[in-house]
This record gives sequence, structure tokens and C-alpha cells, in this order.
Amino acid sequence: MKKTLLSAATLLALATAAPLAAHEDRSCLDEGCMLQSLFAEPDTAGTSVPTIAAQRFGTWGIDTAGMDRQAKPGTDFFRYVSGTWADTTQIPADRSSYGGFAILRDLSEARLRVLVEGYALGDPATAGDPAKIAALYRGFLDETRVEALGSKPLQPVLADIRAARDRNALARLMGTRGGFYDSFFNLSVSDDQKNPDRYALYLSQGGLGLGDREMYLRDTFKPQRERYVAYMAQMLQLAGWEKPQENATAILALETRIADAHWTRAESRNRDKTYNPRPLAEFASTSPGFPWTDFFQAAGVEGAGRAVIRQDSAIPKIAAIFAGTDVATLQAWQAFHATDNAAPLLSKDFSVAQYEFRDKFLSGQPQQRERWKRGVSFAESAMGEAIGRDYVALYFPPDAKAKMDALVANVKAAMGARLDALAWMSPATKKEAHAKLAGFGLKIGHPETYRDYGALVVKNGDLFGNAQRAGQFEWEYRRARIGQPVDKGEWGMTPQTVNAYYNSVKNEIVFPAAILQPPFFDPDADPAVNYGGIGGVIGHEIIHGFDDQGRKSDGAGLLRDWWTAEDAAKFEVQAAKLGAQYEAYAFPQLPGMHINGRVAMGENIGDLGGLTIALEAYHRSLAGKPAPVIDGFTGDQRFFMGWGQVWRTLWRDDALRQQLVNGTHSPGHIRAFAPLRNIDAWYDAFGIKQGDPLYIAPQDRVRIW
Repeated sequence: MKKTLLSAATLLALATAAPLAAHEDRSCLDEGCMLQSLFAEPDTAGTSVPTIAAQRFGTWGIDTAGMDRQAKPGTDFFRYVSGTWADTTQIPADRSSYGGFAILRDLSEARLRVLVEGYALGDPATAGDPAKIAALYRGFLDETRVEALGSKPLQPVLADIRAARDRNALARLMGTRGGFYDSFFNLSVSDDQKNPDRYALYLSQGGLGLGDREMYLRDTFKPQRERYVAYMAQMLQLAGWEKPQENATAILALETRIADAHWTRAESRNRDKTYNPRPLAEFASTSPGFPWTDFFQAAGVEGAGRAVIRQDSAIPKIAAIFAGTDVATLQAWQAFHATDNAAPLLSKDFSVAQYEFRDKFLSGQPQQRERWKRGVSFAESAMGEAIGRDYVALYFPPDAKAKMDALVANVKAAMGARLDALAWMSPATKKEAHAKLAGFGLKIGHPETYRDYGALVVKNGDLFGNAQRAGQFEWEYRRARIGQPVDKGEWGMTPQTVNAYYNSVKNEIVFPAAILQPPFFDPDADPAVNYGGIGGVIGHEIIHGFDDQGRKSDGAGLLRDWWTAEDAAKFEVQAAKLGAQYEAYAFPQLPGMHINGRVAMGENIGDLGGLTIALEAYHRSLAGKPAPVIDGFTGDQRFFMGWGQVWRTLWRDDALRQQLVNGTHSPGHIRAFAPLRNIDAWYDAFGIKQGDPLYIAPQDRVRIW
């Protein structure tokens, strides 16, 4: 497989972050650059746990050795900043992409391995969180026991599916949360977009094993569908399910009908259309054909009163598909998905089969990840904050938060100044925008209060059962919150997650400890580089509150229209211009594939606006003094290089294809330069002129925030 100079965009936070709520009120950053790690001396607090240190980038924050000085910034800014790095770096065999985010994740993962392997294996019922984490991790690593058990742990699940001989029983299985069953309809609990102080139940479309509807409906993905059928047949055969090939073919036909009923990704992120509250009692009449009462009772949410539907016109169609599909096919569908969900916890014939299809075939990953890495992810998925508490003690010095506080304050002030200077926005809308900015919450490093895992039952030597109980524990934790006051202090990511996010309902920006490292943030680096790195990230997350969807919530997190019609129309014109720019970028190695400008709109606006206000914040930080020249680079040059360095990424072609279909972020090498083309200071910094390939005439540059 070839490596591609393109960025990772959606693979973050799969194991360490809490799952996104169904209404997707959180917007994440993704991606990265280059980092190495090494073992250092034990920490100064005297702990016996060895720490793993992050390496700095050069002497002032930029890996100048990784640049390609022969490349012209106005021709290929990605190569100018990262060309030598790209030429000399290989994607590890157990990854489908590689770059700074991936390497920082490797660093975080290595640190967590030291932690979890240091926890004593005792009685999880009495020895507290460390013993529970040890049982989770070591149970996953006990490959001998896993192989001896084979498919035995899965058999009770399959027996329940065989016993579900009518649609009511099948709906009850679909409603069962926390195990390995799947559903045509996804349930989640999160902050109510129109009552931000209370939790609400959300329901959205589901049922697809290939991800996005386009995988089923476009001719481009015929090879993926054919291989999917072979994979389903393989898994059904391993599970001992009858007629595996025949059932696999029937499942694809079923999922294709569901895909045809699904909303597109662009439609599903439109907050004007995805808030549709409905009493549970009305589902039977508005979406007939599905046993809703059985479904809600099995999930334990019958007392919720109502659910907020995201794709309201799709739900009746999917319910009708359920009613029109024979019970045997529905059972086979559930049997495949349960087996697929459980495969990482079963013997090699299951786990390797899943890897061969989902990682190797779909994403081009040559080797399966080592078992210890998968074990760390498994333990994190169950008890991420408990591990994170110890991670913070070792790797998040208090002064890092103080320095981040100062950076955020400066970037917020810059955003306020930008609002004041906007020529296209009316005073009425500016007043609301300022109120929203003033109300922004900030979380840095780690939660003040960590999750209590006391009720989670973990047993030594019971990998499969531990996974079931952890899933049920998480669902019960969420389910019990319906209608209750929102926990304003809760985090949606663990401290060891390499990412950041904006939550529109809480109107807050969140930066876990693990991202506050080079290349994003180095307290000893040149300030220009920090402003281009973490400053751009801070700006990106702030702008998510004002992007094409975030702008639809006010300063209290309430979903409402606070714009004048004229201002909204002006915003939409600029947003459409930006979307067209991104859709014009070609991927020669993937003919016919393009960035979906509507789907990636929020992230692209976040990059452009975030970088714009970060640059203003950097200039404000100089307090009127000229920026020093370092190694021949001006302050503005170093700022833009800091941004470009963050988005170094290599991708395998198959993984890039998946990203363009299923992701919401533009590929990294695009993000390294695309927003810069709309910022006048970038042209001035590097002397970019008309005729240079990346040049955009001033009147055609997009100017939003």
C-alpha cells in the first residue's frame, strides 16, 4: 500500500474518549505532527513509576530538519514545512495513518501501559480501582485463556438471538444496552439542546455495518460491499450460524434498504432539522411496524416520557423495513453484528478475521496492533477516568494550566476584537455574539472530580463478562440521568486523550492534558510557534461556537436563532465559498473522491477562523514591540509554520478513502495550507504573489470571522 501525504481526521478518541451524543453537540479537533518519546527518570514526587518524556521540536519549536527548503510556500506549503519529514517517515505497519496525533497517541499509550502494568492484581471487589484496571488489562492479555475458550463466551448471546422468534423479542434485544447486541435505532443520553440544564433521551438512525450510507449506494464501493458479504459469511460461519453465505447476502440487501432510508451526513449535522422531540407513546403511530414499547422497556427508558429524534423522516422508513423483513434475516443480522462487536474479545479466528476486513482491507493497515495496545484501549474504554487520574499526577504540571489560561484569555480577547471589527455583521447580532463569547466555559487538563467506578463489577479472568458489565455500567450511568440536572463539571474526554473539543450545549471548550505537548504546546518554545499550534487549536474550538452549526446555539447553550436574517444570509454566502474551495482539491490517487464541503464545513470554518484569531492574539501578545527574527524566520512565518507542522500526516490510500466517506475533517495536508490561502498576512509573510499555485485574489478570499 502506498503512503499518502494526507491527514488523519476521524480516528481519534475511538478508545479513550466518551462516545459522542446522538445530536453531535461536540466538535473535536483531530490530527497532528511528529513526536518521539524516551524513558526518563522517575518523577520528582518520588513515585516508583518510570515516566516517559516527550521530545521537543528543534530548539525553538519547529523541526527545521523536517522542512523542504527547496519547496516554495506559495506552491506547496505542506512540503515547505514538512517535506523532508514526509519523505523519510514510514507509516508503522500497525497503523493506517501516521502523524503527530498518532505519535502523541503512541506516547500516551506507552505511558498508560507503564501505569496499568504497575497496578497489582488483587480482588477487584475489595482492592479498588487499581485492581479492577489490572483485571481488565490482564484479562485481555491472557491470550492462552482466550484461545482455550474459543467462541464459548459468545454462545449465550447467540442462544438469546435464536430464541427471539418474533419481532417483539428481536426489538427487546435491540433495546438491550451495554452488551453486544446492535439496533436499527441508536439511543443516547445527553444535554437537552433546548433545555440545557437537563439531560434528555436522543434517538437516531442506525443499523449499518459499513458506516455511511454512501458505502452501500455508490458504485465506487462495490468491491467493499462484495468483501463485506464475504466477511459476514465468515463471521457467521465461525459463530456456527446456519446458511452463512445465504444470510450474508440477505443482510447486505437489508442494510442497503436501511442505507437508502438514512439521511446523509450533511443532513444529519443540520441542527435546524435534528431536534424533533416526540412522546414515547406516539412512536407506535408515527413510526409503525416496530415494537417500540418492547424496545424502550428493554433499554429501561420507558419512563423518559419523550425522545428527541434526530432524523425524523428516516425513522418511520426504517421501522417499515424492520416490519417487512423476515424474522430469520433479522436474527442473522443480529447474530452477525453481535459476533462482530464481540470479535476483539474472542479467539484469534474471530479477532484476526475482523482485523483483516476492517483494518487491513478497508483501511490498508498491514499488521494487527499488538495485543498490549489493544489491552490498554480495552481498559481505558471501561475505566478511562480512573487511569487518567494517575496519568495527570505524572504528566500534567500545574504551571501548564496557568500558561494555557493566559493563552486562552488572549485568544478570547482577540475574538472579541474581531467581532467588533466585522463590517458585515449588524450591531444586534454582534451583541449576541459578544454575550456568547463572554459565557464561554474553559476546562484544561483534567476534571475536578473523577468518575466513581465503585458500582462496576470486574472479575479476574472474565474478559467477556467484564466487557458486558462495563457496557451495562456505562449505559445505566447515562440512563439514570434522563430528566436530571446536567453535571456541568463532566468531561467528554479523558485527560490522556490527544484531542480537544467544543460543547455547544454547555458552551465550553475543553483541552485534555495529553494534547498540551509539542508540537501543539511547549512552554519553552517560541511564542509564535505556540500561537500557531495550541493557539490555533484554541481558536479552532472557540470558532466551533460560531461555525455553521455552533452559531445556532446561544451563550446559554440554548438552540435558538439569534441572528438577523441579513447577517445569516451574509454568513451563508461566505461559508458556501469556503466549501467550494475545499471541494475543488483533488486526490489523484483516488479518482472521483473529494472532500464533502457541507460535511466538513464546521471544521473548515474552525480552522480558518481559529487561525485568524490566533494570529491576532499573537500580535496582541507582542504589546506593540516587533517580533524577533529567529534563524532567519520572522514571527509571522514562525506562526504559520507552527500551524503547518501540527498537520503533518501520512495516510494509506484505503484509509484516506474511508476518511473522505465517513469523516468530518479535511485531510491534514489540506488543513496545513487551505485556511492560510484566505489570510492576507500569510501572503505578506512569505511573499506569495499572483501566479503562485496557492494564490487567491484578495476579493475571492473567504472572510468570515
